[in-house]
Amino acid sequence: MNIKRWIWVLILLIFIAPLSVNAEENEEGESSNYEIPDSAVDISKANTYPNPTENLPRLEPGELATELLETTDVEIENPELIKMFNESSIRGSKLAVGYNASVYLGEWPLTYQSDETTINWDYKKVNTNFVDNRGKNEPKHLSYQQEQQKKVSGGLTSDIQNADTVKKMMRLDAEEKTKLPLSFSTVIGNRTKEERSYNVPAKNVGYLYAYVPAVNEKGTVTFGEVYLRMKGDESWIEVKNVTEQGTSAWIPLRDYLNFSFYSGKEPK
Repeated sequence: MNIKRWIWVLILLIFIAPLSVNAEENEEGESSNYEIPDSAVDISKANTYPNPTENLPRLEPGELATELLETTDVEIENPELIKMFNESSIRGSKLAVGYNASVYLGEWPLTYQSDETTINWDYKKVNTNFVDNRGKNEPKHLSYQQEQQKKVSGGLTSDIQNADTVKKMMRLDAEEKTKLPLSFSTVIGNRTKEERSYNVPAKNVGYLYAYVPAVNEKGTVTFGEVYLRMKGDESWIEVKNVTEQGTSAWIPLRDYLNFSFYSGKEPK
């Protein structure tokens, strides 16, 4: 390879290398959005209130449900609709030449498409522990202890049809993204404790704040009127009047706390 070609190779490497680094940083930045900070703690074992585990596995369609879902171009992911199809049976007859039926199953949220998933680690303050060390010459340690039971609830930020079903779909999507335990309601029990301690210097006051984190999920729900059509020995799904509606929700993390510590000469 002659000198000119070496020069061109070096120039290309100079321009390409920063682009590769930036791409890696962007990918890492996206994934780090859901990383648990050092200030956050899983209190599921320490919590004096036993929050129930709420598993929401994504329901897989059975044979009949799969056949029906393939008869429409409109995507359907609603777990309640899929469950309905899974628990149904249709028996046709080739002798029923004149048989023709249309069964209205109702207006349903069909799919949820997530646009943005973020976490607010300081969603709701649930406790404050305080130490006044201004009259002492030695440091003191401050630890977390829940002073009274607190319940933190999330929910949709706007009115929407079939709200409970939409909440399940949004929570399922957010859990798959973040890999965190989510629930629209979580309780921090009275006298729940955490072992880590914070140093309050002499002549200072110290505050330890505890927050329940929450995921903010934003996206679009697709609605449609669903009909089960049957003619002879054939059956299919027909979806009419398809509409879309934007929505968002706050979904707290179950059995998680995020701590913020302050120490200073004067009360905050």
